[in-house]
Amino acid sequence: MKLKLLASCFILFAVLVGSPASSAQESFWRASNEQNAADIDHSAWQNLLDKYLQQSDTSGVTLVDYAALAKQAKPELQAYIDQLAAIDIRDYPRRQQFAYWVNLYNALTVKLVADNYPVKSIKKISEGWLPLGPWDDELLSVAGQALTLNDIEHEILRPIWQDHRIHFAVNCASIGCPNLQAQAFTASNTEALLESAAREYLASPRGWSLTGNKLRLSKIFDWYQQDFGNNEAQMLATISQYLSEGARDQLADFDGRISYHYDWSLNDAK
Repeated sequence: MKLKLLASCFILFAVLVGSPASSAQESFWRASNEQNAADIDHSAWQNLLDKYLQQSDTSGVTLVDYAALAKQAKPELQAYIDQLAAIDIRDYPRRQQFAYWVNLYNALTVKLVADNYPVKSIKKISEGWLPLGPWDDELLSVAGQALTLNDIEHEILRPIWQDHRIHFAVNCASIGCPNLQAQAFTASNTEALLESAAREYLASPRGWSLTGNKLRLSKIFDWYQQDFGNNEAQMLATISQYLSEGARDQLADFDGRISYHYDWSLNDAK
């Protein structure tokens, strides 16, 4: 049992972290058409966010009313995903592509939970025999390419954009994750949303907290440290960019040890 548990933890770590290294899939998705002025319509996703997203009064966590969505809006959610899947996103400029991939990732995640609701954690959703979550399950095809959530995050978003704020944009349906944003990403609002999402998460103890000389960070900064800096000092410098002035001063004086945490409980409004 202990060996099985250790093996499960190791596989989950590998599944989550992935690698932003170059791949054939990454090369395929690097194509873009910067002359295409057409917009991609994300209004259906915005309508769903408006109806089923709730802000917790106490924790600041954005919650999803999965029960209501599962009963009322699964066809609309599937129609939006089908709409995106029918687009060859390589024919669009980079600014449209980023919003497309983030919204698609988040919509697929919400659909996975709705399809399996009630469930206590997204980690309980899996096609395999181990409860490792759905990140390596093939969920749809775009431009003839079968895709998983890990493909979208680790083979497309991370290597092509190389922006650490991606981790504040994609949502894994968990309390410990940065909030599912109340606004759909678009070509025009992406930069503002990325900045506000980073600051929001790092204003919360889910992102970081410092008590005395004990620093607790989200496990995101452990799993993906290389996206935030080449070493721990650079990672902390990146984090400090999004803190309030007082918190930044506290972090500058820190010289203790770091612990990491993550809450995999479902971000469910219940």
